[in-house]
Amino acid sequence: MKIFFIIFINFFVYSFLFGEENLKYFVKKAIENNLELDAQRKNLESAKQDRNISRSEFLPNITISGNQTSTVSSNQTNQSGSSIADTNLDSENKTISLEQILFSGFKGLNTFKKSELETQKAKLELKNVEQKTILDTVIAYFDYIYKSKNEKFNISNVSLFERQFESDSARLQKGEITLTDLAQSESSLAAANANLIKAKTELLTSKSNFERVTREKTPVFENLNEKVIIDLPSTLQSSIESSNLNNLSLLISKLDYEIAVKDLNIERSRLSPTASIKVSKSENQEFSSTIDEKDEETVKATITWPIIKGGENISTIKKSSFEKERAKLLFQDTKNKMNLETSNLWSNYQSSKSVLKATKVQLKAAEIANEGITLEYDSGISRSTLEVIQSRSLLLEARISNAKAERDYIVSQFRLAKQIGALSFESIK
Repeated sequence: MKIFFIIFINFFVYSFLFGEENLKYFVKKAIENNLELDAQRKNLESAKQDRNISRSEFLPNITISGNQTSTVSSNQTNQSGSSIADTNLDSENKTISLEQILFSGFKGLNTFKKSELETQKAKLELKNVEQKTILDTVIAYFDYIYKSKNEKFNISNVSLFERQFESDSARLQKGEITLTDLAQSESSLAAANANLIKAKTELLTSKSNFERVTREKTPVFENLNEKVIIDLPSTLQSSIESSNLNNLSLLISKLDYEIAVKDLNIERSRLSPTASIKVSKSENQEFSSTIDEKDEETVKATITWPIIKGGENISTIKKSSFEKERAKLLFQDTKNKMNLETSNLWSNYQSSKSVLKATKVQLKAAEIANEGITLEYDSGISRSTLEVIQSRSLLLEARISNAKAERDYIVSQFRLAKQIGALSFESIK
């Protein structure tokens, strides 16, 4: 029982320390730390307030006002030139008024509908930035894994060529190989070191990009072969259909057109008559030699109809009409591009899957060939130094190609998922 308890504790500690640092962990951190996402969240809250502002036009306006004045009249004379006694007049006024717009040429209705569309657009823009953040994190994450593998392969390659150079130096002393063979080994070792320096530089760049995107320290991966599953359509046609329904860029472009339509309706409504009613009640008091009080109740209905404003109203309607046509053309252009981009991403996804299968076969064959050639060379069978160098170069190339194909295959899936609007934190398995 104690053994099982110890195993459980060890598993729990390992999961706590290392189990979290996988793709979903870093995607979550990137979403939490991304400043552009925070800005879009604020933009959404702002759009919601615009909706509340536009709704206020349908509600009455209530105003309370008051004033108090004191007037002193001095040096007064009548028509005959005789002086009149100075007077002092104090007055106080209190007014409460209620005003309601009855009709505004549907300006208020269109403004409210526009604000609702802008709120929907803000939500989609937030989701679009979130998808971009997820994709950037996936690219940075698997690029870091690929560059880590690349460095690891090059370190192993340098180690092999160092041992070969040492072995060839000893064999040269025995007369088993020529000086030319040793020079080939030395040249290959120098090339391997150069490739290792390049691999380390690329890894450092990848590490910096990873930390920039996630705002987290790069982990030390124990397992460089993390498997990720994301649901994708099984055919190109279904991918295009999903893209037409759910692609965020297309949906945002469609909303831009609908907002432009509302803007045109708002400008047209400015030429329509408006009607409002205002009810007010006031109390007036005058404090002088005699006290006078007066209460007033007023109901005022107002109708206004703008006729001409120097051509401004006509020009704003024409401008809004052009903006609507522009938004319509951009929406159609986005829709046309969407099918092409979806087809390209689908083709890239399929081709990367085939490339990955091919590189696995290539890697397996290169491993078998290198092992056989190395054994034959070490056994003194007719294998030249150049053949060993070539087999090791082919093995290194196969390893790097396979690692790159694994990265490209995973990234191609996420690019397609974003294109069809299916990319989210929950969709990553």
